Amino acid sequence: MTAALTLEGVSKRYGEFQAVRDLSFQVQKGAICGFLGPNGAGKTSTIRMILGLQPATAGRIEILGADDGRKVRDRIGFLPEERGLYKKMTPVDAIAFFGALKGVPLNEGRKRAKEMLEAQGLGGSSRKKMKELSKGMAQKVQLIASVVHRPEFVILDEPFSGLDPVNQQGLEKMIRGLAADGATVLFSTHVMQHAERLCDRVVLLARGQKAFEGTVEEARSTSRRFLELEGAISPDQVASLPGVSEVEIVSDHGDGVRVLKAAMGQGGRGQEALKAAFLGGLDVRRFDLREPSLHDAFIDLTGVRPDVDQSVKPTGQEAAR
Repeated sequence: MTAALTLEGVSKRYGEFQAVRDLSFQVQKGAICGFLGPNGAGKTSTIRMILGLQPATAGRIEILGADDGRKVRDRIGFLPEERGLYKKMTPVDAIAFFGALKGVPLNEGRKRAKEMLEAQGLGGSSRKKMKELSKGMAQKVQLIASVVHRPEFVILDEPFSGLDPVNQQGLEKMIRGLAADGATVLFSTHVMQHAERLCDRVVLLARGQKAFEGTVEEARSTSRRFLELEGAISPDQVASLPGVSEVEIVSDHGDGVRVLKAAMGQGGRGQEALKAAFLGGLDVRRFDLREPSLHDAFIDLTGVRPDVDQSVKPTGQEAAR
């Protein structure tokens, strides 16, 4: 396969602050790639370098065959984390305006806008003011505006931020549709569940460095399985079971009844732990063996939680670039 995006040894420094360090990965044409990590991990700085909005301190970036994203900007669609549409515009006019900035004639942009809004169930809102739309509807409009010129490469920075589950599902459907139409998609998020459902491959980033690159299943295979037990049991009792490496209390119902989560060490088998629990007379009322999620894998691979902000604000003149 041919790579639509290649990063080799890319670093970004803001004064004394190292935002990205020696980052290398590829995104193949037509793939959906998740760029995953906590806030402050270096995702947005990397996206800005890919787009050519700020220079890399070191390393090489190639996107759609160009060494600078600005050279192929009309072939790229970008949804920034900081949303912004003119509130007094209608969705049709806003989409057509952004299309015109990428070379789409206004009449053609309005035609495409109406078709795309209709496809997303927003046809009835096409002539309302942007300020009259819900946040989920406005976010869909902004995504349409970022792809109305039919880009080959789409970059979405935290596209699910602030959306309710229904609108998140709608946005996931839109992203799948972009890939089905032949676009390459790179989206950043700190919510692992979206990547599990959408991605062909993922890149896990922590503290500005790559922790993993591969498929979701490959990431999960690096992590531990978990037991979830409910009953009148203590963490010490569960920790004594064979194969258990770590125990945490998920919830406490009172009267000694708790839900406990236990990580299974390498080679640990849930059946052996369950057998030992019953032979030991433990009051276990519910017992589940759970395969690791991408969230679990991220914690195991990086040592940090993806929902914990790692931001360190750059200072000096570089912060404004």
